[in-house]
Amino acid sequence: MQTYDTVTEALEGLKKQGFILDYNLKPDRLHCESKNIELSPADFDIVDVFRFEGMTDPGDETVVYAVEATNGDKGTLVDAYGTYSEAISPEMAEKLRYTPEG
Repeated sequence: MQTYDTVTEALEGLKKQGFILDYNLKPDRLHCESKNIELSPADFDIVDVFRFEGMTDPGDETVVYAVEATNGDKGTLVDAYGTYSEAISPEMAEKLRYTPEG
């Protein structure tokens, strides 16, 4: 499994693997503004997750998701978790609960 030391390294590494779209988290979907794409939880899978804690504040936590749409499009979602996480639907919360296979 690939590991990264920073969010920037993770994003650059995933981009090299074809995860080129940039998704934003909405309460019940993912949205890619540049391509005007919206994905409901049924429209994508999380293929990898990388978690990072802030250097000075352990409460400053970020997660990078590698997302693959059912049509083959690949992108990333960067989101805070913990105190700064957004309210999302139960379906989206379940979808973002990534468990590695194997």
